[in-house]
Amino acid sequence: MKRYDKEFWEMLDALVHASEIVIDRPKGTVHPRYPEFVYQVDYGYLKHTSSMDGAGIDVWVGSGEKQVDAVICTVDFRKRDSEIKILIGCTEEEKMVVYQAHNETQYMKGIMIRR
Repeated sequence: MKRYDKEFWEMLDALVHASEIVIDRPKGTVHPRYPEFVYQVDYGYLKHTSSMDGAGIDVWVGSGEKQVDAVICTVDFRKRDSEIKILIGCTEEEKMVVYQAHNETQYMKGIMIRR
């Protein structure tokens, strides 16, 4: 299993490296549909990729060295979907902020898989 785990992270690295990161919700901005939610970490997507919702693969980009740190697997009851979010360059504090953001409502839950 360790070989496949290593290859998973290498594949994510290659995908992130080959993609343009678009930050469409910078740190400090308000969510477009949920005004009580303020982004504490830059949030965006990988251009020319696709996720379950048909949009680009979501990324959280922290203030550290720009490498893939972890992924968050989410289940959203309202949207009735699941996705992964790639964490790039997140400090331990930023990882916890992102993790909490995906678990603070009754409608969305997430687990973090660290590299």
